[in-house]
Amino acid sequence: MENATNILIVDDDRDIRTLLQDYLETNGYRTQGSGDGSGMWKLLDESKPDLIVLDLNLPGEDGLTLCRKLRAHSNLPVIMLTARSEPLDRILGLEMGADDYLPKPFEPRELLARIRSVLRRTTASAASGTEKASQIRFSGWILDLTARHLLNPQGTVIMLSGAEFRLLKVFLEHPNRVLNRDQLLNLTQGRDADPFDRSIDIQISRLRQKLGEDARLPQIIKTVRNGGYVLAGPVAVEPSA
Repeated sequence: MENATNILIVDDDRDIRTLLQDYLETNGYRTQGSGDGSGMWKLLDESKPDLIVLDLNLPGEDGLTLCRKLRAHSNLPVIMLTARSEPLDRILGLEMGADDYLPKPFEPRELLARIRSVLRRTTASAASGTEKASQIRFSGWILDLTARHLLNPQGTVIMLSGAEFRLLKVFLEHPNRVLNRDQLLNLTQGRDADPFDRSIDIQISRLRQKLGEDARLPQIIKTVRNGGYVLAGPVAVEPSA
């Protein structure tokens, strides 16, 4: 298993760590485990995991704080585990840059499916045309794919959360095409929406605020009644030098 995908599991419950490590190793992965943030940073320095399974509730710095710090310098995929299923907890995890979330309790096979989905999506993203680009221009704005931030028409930097960056990038990869919630969740998180999931709507609202949009009459990301959302206008991709 020397060349197997390496999964880092960060959870303060030793039984859960052991269960998940045994299950993932049975399915062909290498695993490492830590019970807190300090152990996580140590393992990140010592090895190069391909994905982190990160519990929200940890002693010391919680999972949200650790994810935010990780995102400041790394795009390593993160799946957040939470014992709470409130929409706000899910949205906060995505806003801090998590790639997906899974509420406890869950079946190990469900986590395995999420891991495979996130890794598949990450690999596909790396091979996409926009990954060879440095900037995408639209409606006077620029999305910098290297720095992962926005530049407004006046050249001012507008910082984006991980969830906002992924969502805007998906819209720019599909300009002038109506995308519904299921499609947006699949493209940004690799999963389908449940009937009560409004995380996409909230993320779009926040993204519109970053773009200075009038919530009642948006011009860039428009709402299509009974259809979804569409990014209107021309898009220009600038290749890397």
